[in-house]
Amino acid sequence: MSSKLRSLFKNPASIGIALSFYAFIAIGIAEGGLGVLIPSIQATFNLTSATITLIFLSQVSGYVFAALTSSLLSSRIGLARLLLLASFCLTCALITYAVSPYWLLMVAAGTFLGLGIGLIDAGINTYIANHQGNADLMGLLHAFYGIGALLGPAVATTLLAMNVNWRGVYLVIAIIVGLTVLSMLWAVVSNYRPLNQRTSITDTSATANLSLALRTPTVLLAGLLLLVYVGTEASVGNWAYSVQTVSRGTPEILAGYSVSAYWLGLTLGRLATGRVVRYLGAARTLDSALMLLGVSLTAWWLLPKQLLSLPMIGFALAPIFPMTIWLMPQRIPAAIVPAGIGFMTSVASLGAAGIPAGVGAVAARAGLGIIPVLMIPLVVIMVILHRWLVGRSPAN
Repeated sequence: MSSKLRSLFKNPASIGIALSFYAFIAIGIAEGGLGVLIPSIQATFNLTSATITLIFLSQVSGYVFAALTSSLLSSRIGLARLLLLASFCLTCALITYAVSPYWLLMVAAGTFLGLGIGLIDAGINTYIANHQGNADLMGLLHAFYGIGALLGPAVATTLLAMNVNWRGVYLVIAIIVGLTVLSMLWAVVSNYRPLNQRTSITDTSATANLSLALRTPTVLLAGLLLLVYVGTEASVGNWAYSVQTVSRGTPEILAGYSVSAYWLGLTLGRLATGRVVRYLGAARTLDSALMLLGVSLTAWWLLPKQLLSLPMIGFALAPIFPMTIWLMPQRIPAAIVPAGIGFMTSVASLGAAGIPAGVGAVAARAGLGIIPVLMIPLVVIMVILHRWLVGRSPAN
């Protein structure tokens, strides 16, 4: 850990940073475990690859609401109360997943899951982005998401191997996420200042800043870049297990842990992000990451018997989200940074719902083996959007 990080954790804001890191572990586990559980959920409710995608699509309304309200809520009630509300919604959704006897009730709960994840993502990314002097911190935040995301499939695979059904797995995940509710409740009750400070702007100016952010091309295109990125990350994470087991005949335990290896690659990449950025700069780091991503996805498609491509894909994806967020305070006016980042991170979560759903719909017709091929055009879109942002911004 760098000297900057050591000094950071000695100041009073360190508790808030630690709580932020744990919240990202929690949402990583909540999202990462689903891919391993999809076949079990399909078997319980007699679903196809097309109908299971409703569990992704149902989250869209929650993400949209989070995108439009996160900065307004944060300015009105403070970050701690925002995160308390978000973690409560997420925990309730996971409990509903675990106990619901009806598929459509489980689908409806997805709205609250999307709302919880969207608000946590937007609120904490804005909070950490304020520490502009330290690129390591943003990379480290998203590395903790990667830790949660690799634990998700590992925990799910292990529990399924112990004959715990998928509902029991979701109860375990709900307990882990529920600790976030308790931590944010502590922050509210104890009036922990770093998380309870509100912005000095009025509700009217918050609304005006959101309106201005939504008219700023850099915000919109960066949001689209993150939407495609999150969709790619989620599609690989959610469908790789099914691709390996159903389409390629990989043993279930090996396939489950290979998905964890994918998230491990992402985590290691994010731990290294700050150091790499100091040598290459943010723009060149993203150029290199996108190139490696294209090569790794091609290897996953053309070399189906090897599993090394999955951790390589994760490693390549690692810097894209945190560095795009970290650069925003340098690319847009300071007044619209909270609204811009809040919008970008929440709308990016639409990718986690829409793109895996679309991929599943195509796979229902063409077979699961088509999924690696579908990822490659998404890389091309990300390259185009990234280069546009670099060309329009003085911050490279």
